[in-house]
Amino acid sequence: MIKRTIDVSQASYLHLKNLQLLIDQEGKTVGRIPVEDLGILILEHPAITITQGVILACQKNNVAVVFCDERHLPYSTLLPLSEGNQLHSKVLRQQIKISQPSKKRLWKIIVQEKIRQQALTLKHSGKPHQELLSISSKVKSGDSGNLEAEAARKYWPLLMGKGFVRDFEAEGANALLNYGYSIVRAMIARALVGTGLHPALGLFHHNQYNGLALADDLMEPFRPWVDRIVCKLLMEDSDAQINKESKQKLLGLPGKQVLWGKKEMPLLVVSHLLATRLKQAYEDSSLSLIWPEWIE
Repeated sequence: MIKRTIDVSQASYLHLKNLQLLIDQEGKTVGRIPVEDLGILILEHPAITITQGVILACQKNNVAVVFCDERHLPYSTLLPLSEGNQLHSKVLRQQIKISQPSKKRLWKIIVQEKIRQQALTLKHSGKPHQELLSISSKVKSGDSGNLEAEAARKYWPLLMGKGFVRDFEAEGANALLNYGYSIVRAMIARALVGTGLHPALGLFHHNQYNGLALADDLMEPFRPWVDRIVCKLLMEDSDAQINKESKQKLLGLPGKQVLWGKKEMPLLVVSHLLATRLKQAYEDSSLSLIWPEWIE
């Protein structure tokens, strides 16, 4: 079953009845969703009240609960630590023991795919992309040459124009990008927890205050997919902001059909297969990661 991404953007009371999430607004129930059908629950309005029963039910069903700030941007994510996989302690020990060479090897694979996807996003937008494909092929273990940054310096001006500056605090295109990235981050974090991996133990990202460092690592190749959606929104409206319509487009990404091997399936499902593959790669250094392909 395809898990649903639900965004609650109005003052609401969220409570549980018969294992269903009930969304009440102004004293009336306006939404009713089985908790087991949820994948990501985004709470956007400051006047949302949620019961402990809902939070616990979400944790037991591996639902990523995302809390937004005053700018309506995702700020934090609540995830279970052990419910998703009964071998959590064993997997955690494997994560802690992973060697530095293995970390560098996996980070190289991630960076290569991120730059390749950036190139494909440029190609999709009718922009020059061959240089980024060339950069992707030159990434070394651990990205020792910092080609990820070099690719970014070339990528953003080509995609968004020479005047574009990536700013986490800015509105417009930057806010749309931030919102989309946060959805992907929650999706990947949920998948990692479902395999028993701890999302705080990253391969490259390792800020002590970052509880989702591994999710930040694994989501990197999917950022250009968010960029595609945002570019399309900006083509339709150069002044596009975060609103109901733009959020709907970005919220649809986890449910988008993508190609995994020779099969089409939702990205949300693929994220779990990818997380499982990563866990296997922790144990077997001969394994690489398998990435999905965007379907036009």
